[in-house]
Amino acid sequence: MKIAILSRNAKLYSTARLVEAAKAKGHEVIVVDPLKCDIEIEKKNPRIRYNGKYLDDVDAIIPRIGASITFYGTAVVRQFEMRKVFSVVESQALVRSRDKLRSLQILARCGVGLPKTVFTNYTKDTDHVVEAVGGAPIIIKLLEGTQGLGVVLAETKNAATSVIEAFNGLGARVIAQEFIKEAGGADIRAFIVDGQIVGAMKRQGKEGEFRSNLHRGGTATIIELTDEEQNTALKAAKAMGLGVAGVDMLQSEHGPLVLEVNSSPGLEGIERATGKDIAREIIRYIERNV
Repeated sequence: MKIAILSRNAKLYSTARLVEAAKAKGHEVIVVDPLKCDIEIEKKNPRIRYNGKYLDDVDAIIPRIGASITFYGTAVVRQFEMRKVFSVVESQALVRSRDKLRSLQILARCGVGLPKTVFTNYTKDTDHVVEAVGGAPIIIKLLEGTQGLGVVLAETKNAATSVIEAFNGLGARVIAQEFIKEAGGADIRAFIVDGQIVGAMKRQGKEGEFRSNLHRGGTATIIELTDEEQNTALKAAKAMGLGVAGVDMLQSEHGPLVLEVNSSPGLEGIERATGKDIAREIIRYIERNV
């Protein structure tokens, strides 16, 4: 079959590995920059034109849509779906996952454990916000932040109030979240493909850093999930409607707490930590559905 990987850079580890895995299984594969696609909308004839050619013969797509291009990238995914092309990540699930507030609301409704969280629309009652998430220290996050950017640890009530007021003054919407001290600057990522956990790693932030993101110098090691952690990860991915997902969780005294469900999780960290061929599992997922 012919598989299109929607990615802005063919040299990225995740993209290159997916190309390699698809070719190893005998499939034709192309890398398509979604921002360079033209979307042609016509009754019963939705088409995508790329580099002077129509992409009419694609059987499946693997969206690797960065947060900064969610709007147009999702439109391209939707156009392929209109052509009955299978996508490992559905357009609506992609949109849901990128809206942090909506994601948390969906997860809470489905009974998934979460850190206490407060979102306000530029409130002046910052004292109540701090108390509502259990008091200082608290985590303050920009709604649009990724890879640990726009995340602040406010260690005192005064610091938390100052940060929230500063973000409010800049017109930036934020969420305040409970700080889970016992997590020790570490989190867990469970990588899910087609309703199965295919790999899991523990990410530890570097010394003095509360963020565990690998992009920020964190390290990753393989981990065996508890039954509760497995169930939480699978429940979160299902709630978001994601066929491929990276579920980030904290280990707390109250059990696993979900931080985020990522719709375009990177392969480098998980493959190197676990030694597993995650890219091949994604190709197998396509083969079962096309």
